Amino acid sequence: MDEFLQELATIQQTGSKRVALLGSRHVPITHQHLIELMSYALVLSGNRLLTSGATGTNSAAIRGAMRADPNLLTVILPQSLARQPRESQEQLEQVMHLVENPANDHMALADASSVCNQEIISRCQQLICFAFHDSVTLLKTCQEAEDQRKLVTLFYFD
Repeated sequence: MDEFLQELATIQQTGSKRVALLGSRHVPITHQHLIELMSYALVLSGNRLLTSGATGTNSAAIRGAMRADPNLLTVILPQSLARQPRESQEQLEQVMHLVENPANDHMALADASSVCNQEIISRCQQLICFAFHDSVTLLKTCQEAEDQRKLVTLFYFD
């Protein structure tokens, strides 16, 4: 019952929230446009958006947030900027609140992403995630967010 009441309070909260938006790199372009619109609307309505720097979902979230209000976007990278894909680096260089994690450069990307996602979850009140049923890292992130009593909305691509 306590969990239900907390979730209800989060949903009903007016004013700005810290919303994390994470998801798969492998996203059809039509879905990317919808994610971009969602992040645009979330930021336009005063929410702070947190995401990571990967292509696909996260890149679309960054585009939408940057269009609405770049000051309300925080991007946390799993590793240093130099370790990000070349196609992401140009976009990420435009982000005002960019957090790099060069201490994780020695780690495999999947491991660094898990650590990064934990940091993102610790900073948010709500997680919106776009994943496939076999997206191990993302599904684990959603479970960790639920365990921390964050409001989690999970969309599946498949």
